[in-house]
Amino acid sequence: MRTRIVTAAAFTAATALAVTACGSGSSGSSSKTVKVVYWQNLNSSVKLQADFLSSMVKEFQAANPGTKVQLVPVTASENDYYTKIQLMMRSPSTAPDLVYEDTALINSDIAGGYLKPLDAYTAQWADWPKYAAASKGAVTGAADGKVYGVPDNTDTRGIWYNKQLFQKAGIALPWQPKTWDDVLAAARTIKAKLPGVTPLNLYTGQAGGEASSMQGFEMLLYGTRAGGNALYDASKKKWVIGSQGFKDSLEFVHTVYNDGLGPAKEQALGANFGTTVGTELIPQGKLAIDIDGSWMPNNWGTTSPTPWKEWNTVMGTAAMPTQSGQAPGATSMSGGWAWSIPAKAKNPDLAWKFLSGTLQTKANSAKWNILNASIAVRSDVAADPEYLKAVPTNKFFTTLVADTHYRPGLPEYNQVSTAIQKAMESVTTGQASADKAADTFDNDVKSAVGDENTVEGAR
Repeated sequence: MRTRIVTAAAFTAATALAVTACGSGSSGSSSKTVKVVYWQNLNSSVKLQADFLSSMVKEFQAANPGTKVQLVPVTASENDYYTKIQLMMRSPSTAPDLVYEDTALINSDIAGGYLKPLDAYTAQWADWPKYAAASKGAVTGAADGKVYGVPDNTDTRGIWYNKQLFQKAGIALPWQPKTWDDVLAAARTIKAKLPGVTPLNLYTGQAGGEASSMQGFEMLLYGTRAGGNALYDASKKKWVIGSQGFKDSLEFVHTVYNDGLGPAKEQALGANFGTTVGTELIPQGKLAIDIDGSWMPNNWGTTSPTPWKEWNTVMGTAAMPTQSGQAPGATSMSGGWAWSIPAKAKNPDLAWKFLSGTLQTKANSAKWNILNASIAVRSDVAADPEYLKAVPTNKFFTTLVADTHYRPGLPEYNQVSTAIQKAMESVTTGQASADKAADTFDNDVKSAVGDENTVEGAR
């Protein structure tokens, strides 16, 4: 997720108008129309959310004659999506009535005045108490404590590995690495015994956006000695710089790509490499180990463009180990998305009716979590037998919640995340050593948040 500062050269108001014109449904000028903006990954053939939202529109319009819902997919890279929705929300003429927000960056839009507080709605909504406290915290304003979104889902991250490739390489199953070195050892064995197979995927670089920051780097960083204080020290309310754990994490990235254990650099640094991983490399048996998210099965289900019915017998799962096996032994990262109502929405009340009465009912939340292979944020959905059995790996990834971490929900995070991606890319390409890249990160963070808002980490 790159910084959301919009330059005239990058995006103009005309860009936003062009984006809004690509929606389906009515024009959005009617007081009975709800305009809904969501992200459609660039070059992705997976249309799970588009299809699901279309079914929700039909349900809502049938129950509310005379109303219309206009779906506006923003087809872009992840980084560009954030820039475009912020640009759209600046003007009443282009602002949607409902927008899909990454919970890690929601405070950036709150601080910018782009989102409407929802407390008056949630206070009267019988379903609100069923949402997990952590998920509510993710949509709460850091400065004012108000609610700015309804959580849609959450996730965890771990390791996916191809059991067939492991068996061919002579690696014992089931596989659960205890340290970073165990992960690298397995990758080296794959490289030595299975030519033509990419041993390990570790997302990296600026084009990868938050996949690089979370799956690629923070899965490492939060497993170092500093643990939950590795990036932001909440007790001191300061961003952490100069830590040994940060340098060690960069060294791991460097090892993966310098030792030929990862994908080809030009491929790994591509904007849509995640789609390639999920729809090509893994199903085709060309990738042995993938540090990735709980949602991966939505690439392989019966509703995906290229179903892969054997995935549950071919793929194994393991927790990401801490650096040296120190307690708690495993680590994970969690994120999630939420639905928010922009401050300049034309029809906020109707948007809330669509959100609370259709999109986020228990039945439809369960349906979406099953389709999207995501972790439920509602207690009643999390206990639903259909949800638990629909995706076989949901149970495993739900256990990772015990050792998971969340990104700092602060407006400055997106700039810090950009600095992480920049540091990763420099060690991936070999342009900088881990020490030099870490020093550059420290300077970038100081520039972004102010020197007085940083603290030296453990060395």
